Amino acid sequence: MENTLINVPLLTLIPFVLMLASIAVFPLTWNHFWEKNINKLYVAVALGIPVIIFLLFSNLGERLFDTLVFDYVPFIVLLGSLFTITGGIYLSGDIEAKPSVNTLFLGIGAVLASFMGTTGAAMLLIRPVIQTNKERTFKVHTILFFIGVIANCGGLLTPLGDPPLFMMYLRGASFTWFFQLFPEWLVTNGLLILVYFFVDSYYHKKEPPAAVLRDKEFIRPIKIEGKLNFLWLAGVVLAVAFLNEQYVEIIKTNHYYKFIREGVIAAMAIMSLLFTTKLTREGNNFTWKPIEEVAYLFLGIFITMVPCLLYLEANAKTLGVILPQQFYYYTGLLSSFLDNTPTAVTFHSLALGLGETTGNMAAGIPAELLRAISIGSVFFGSMTYIGNGPNFMVKAVAEENNIKMPDFFSYMIKFSLIILLPIFVIVQLIFI
Repeated sequence: MENTLINVPLLTLIPFVLMLASIAVFPLTWNHFWEKNINKLYVAVALGIPVIIFLLFSNLGERLFDTLVFDYVPFIVLLGSLFTITGGIYLSGDIEAKPSVNTLFLGIGAVLASFMGTTGAAMLLIRPVIQTNKERTFKVHTILFFIGVIANCGGLLTPLGDPPLFMMYLRGASFTWFFQLFPEWLVTNGLLILVYFFVDSYYHKKEPPAAVLRDKEFIRPIKIEGKLNFLWLAGVVLAVAFLNEQYVEIIKTNHYYKFIREGVIAAMAIMSLLFTTKLTREGNNFTWKPIEEVAYLFLGIFITMVPCLLYLEANAKTLGVILPQQFYYYTGLLSSFLDNTPTAVTFHSLALGLGETTGNMAAGIPAELLRAISIGSVFFGSMTYIGNGPNFMVKAVAEENNIKMPDFFSYMIKFSLIILLPIFVIVQLIFI
């Protein structure tokens, strides 16, 4: 895709701001309206139409086309396929909810998040974790750390882990480039899991003896159904890793051959649908509504963000954001209160606009800036319920199971500001 610097009026950024504001505000203030997916589509279309008209009349239709075809379509195909495949894996059982067992759940989830996506890992493990802890009196802290580790910070090691990383992959970062972030992944998740172990040990000692006795008596071994889906999941991992310009020569000469990858990924999802029993999906409470919601919202986001990306690329040098630390915290701040995927794309465009072409480069920008954007967007997505898609999903499942979760602001005051933020600052001081 061509990267010509074209300045656009500041007014054209308003639909993008309104789109993100809708995602942040409507669930809190107009929940009855917002819970219907069709209304999300109406908002996306209403805000997208003025942008489409502007881009077409400004001879920028090609940029809109590229964004929808080469960004939106691969994004939805990957997320939809991961959602379909992981929705066919059903984990059940009820083992003793000791601190060591709960800590092991988080550790396994941190690894799985990078290879089956934070959404897939969170949805796979949240019900077994709740079932395991159902006899416990104190369990809200377990769900909070679950959101921090499995629904967010665990997904840093591959483009499959979190949507912002997949967008960086689509912009040229290799599949293996993200393995370089292992030290940051290890320190962050290691510290979170260690803190959790001590917190859970404290609460376990406070449990009423009767609750501990019930927990020891009611035991059902962990059981996995739909194991064949791990094969389809491996197919997705291999497609993303190897069906790209780095390994397939023909993709370099024709962008449309990139859709070989999307074809294979979609085929894996179809195989999952064909070979997974309806009963297994019902056990997971599987419906198409979450991925439908993502498709509608991101249609609006991808359309409305085009003028924003053009503006940032043209004006990056005048905005004063040049240091990796600035990219880390600014990306993190916006990822906390907006969705972390468009935030990562926005700051990637800002980095592109700086015009750096020499030195250690990745995805067309200095590697140190890509590192800061990737880590900031993934980690800080856990700072609020709205920072990353799985956060609200985990909260909803917990509340379905009568676990009283803190509200939006209490989540920040009681958890993210006092536990997550200090760890993210430590990561910045060590690595960025």
